[in-house]
Amino acid sequence: MSRIALAAAIGLGLFSQQASAQETPSAFTCEFKDGSSWSYAGGAFHSKPPSPLSFNIENIDLERQTAALETSGGDKSGKLSVVRAINANHFLEVVNEGFLNLTTVYDKDPATGVYPAVHSRHFGVLGEPLFAQYTGTCRTK
Repeated sequence: MSRIALAAAIGLGLFSQQASAQETPSAFTCEFKDGSSWSYAGGAFHSKPPSPLSFNIENIDLERQTAALETSGGDKSGKLSVVRAINANHFLEVVNEGFLNLTTVYDKDPATGVYPAVHSRHFGVLGEPLFAQYTGTCRTK
């Protein structure tokens, strides 16, 4: 192998290591206190602050791309699919009615020790579109 090819291989190897997400814990406790929600009625979307929410993401298996959702009452309410990204993991839930919930957990912030997170809900009630987007944090459980 030439020196140029060896240098390129080493450089690519170092780049791929830097681009991978941090090691993910096997479970998170997540809290979302800020955000907005929108409902569609009377021909227009209307915005209001959403109620705070919290839940746990359990049994995270990045190799199998699976996890489980546990809500505040201890209910194991959902199976999550995992989509891996650079510096984040997305946890996707398709609820019984076909609506979608998506939680993105970013790499740990070294200054605070928490994982910044965003949670989005896309659903409807009585035929009216509703969606919400939250910002918050997750902690290792």
